[in-house]
Amino acid sequence: MTRIYDEDLTGGMATRAIHAGQRPDPVSGAIMTPLYLTSTYVQESIGVNKGYEYARGKNPTRQALERNVATLEGGTHGFAFSSGMGCLDSIMKLFRAGDHIVCGENVYGGTFRLFDRILRHFGLSFTYVDTDDPQRVADAMTPSTRALLVETPTNPLMRLTDLAAMSDIAKRHQALLIVDNTFATPIFQRPLETGADIVWHSSTKYLNGHSDMIGGIAVTSNEELATRLQFILNAAGAVPGPFDAWLCLRGTKTLAIRMKAHDANGREVAGWLATRLGHERVLYAGLESHPQHALAARQMSGFGGMISIELGTRERVKTMLDRVRLFSLAESLGGVESLISHPASMTHASVEADRRAELGITEGLVRLSVGVEDAADLLGDLEQALHGL
Repeated sequence: MTRIYDEDLTGGMATRAIHAGQRPDPVSGAIMTPLYLTSTYVQESIGVNKGYEYARGKNPTRQALERNVATLEGGTHGFAFSSGMGCLDSIMKLFRAGDHIVCGENVYGGTFRLFDRILRHFGLSFTYVDTDDPQRVADAMTPSTRALLVETPTNPLMRLTDLAAMSDIAKRHQALLIVDNTFATPIFQRPLETGADIVWHSSTKYLNGHSDMIGGIAVTSNEELATRLQFILNAAGAVPGPFDAWLCLRGTKTLAIRMKAHDANGREVAGWLATRLGHERVLYAGLESHPQHALAARQMSGFGGMISIELGTRERVKTMLDRVRLFSLAESLGGVESLISHPASMTHASVEADRRAELGITEGLVRLSVGVEDAADLLGDLEQALHGL
């Protein structure tokens, strides 16, 4: 298990992002965590080592990242994985055939694909519900329910879930509450503090923030869960290489200031889009017109840079996407550069068309990941891309 290194560290989130879980290298004094490129550790004698035996189980660079993110989330144990989906798949190995999972209906398409195309064939069952409504969630719980899994804000419809209410429901049914915190990051939302048992991220996104690595990370404060997750991490082996861990750790150092910039740009772009397209066509929790704005303001300390807009038809979407210059057409999100995507044909292409329609993921829906460029330049790009639409 990887416990945080500096349990007595105090200070704000920016301070923690830079310092938590790390100390200068004891050999050289290097202030940046070294890149430990090794698979094997020499042991002093049988059963005597420096805490490392084989790099699949532990790597010092990876541990620094795990401690850092655990501290940011307010947890005590972190576990880094080779991808966001590798992380979620490993979390799901906590369960066994016959177990039932209640899942938010509007989650990332890859989450649904993993559950529907793979894990249900191993005996797990899933019920998808609108987690906007706690009563629907409570009604979906059964005696065999072992976990409630939510994503907030959701991808790509930007719906919010009341985490305190979900925690109450999960606890009443002796189920785990698992929260995907990728969009909000620990800078704007810390689910463990409202009762979540496990928080996880695609660290590819905002935690890294530079679009140059793939990774996932899970955090918990539950000792039993931590022991089981460490066993799964080592036994199943979905671990990141040390360079990916190092890149993500470099990214978390600027997470606090980047998220402030994403948030400032997100608010400005969303406000402009609402004026340009109409508030009903812009999905952003920071807008007072968002139906769950009050919940977002209570549960989050910022709203970030993720926005979705409804253009009505695929033809209008194609026109816009062909015109953008600063916004790059791409699948991912959370980097310093602004990205734009068409969820129906990209992130949620694996979700059946009928199901997408039921959820509201239309052919006219566009998702924006607003970067940290100058806001005026982003607005100029959107203005020329939307001209005449």
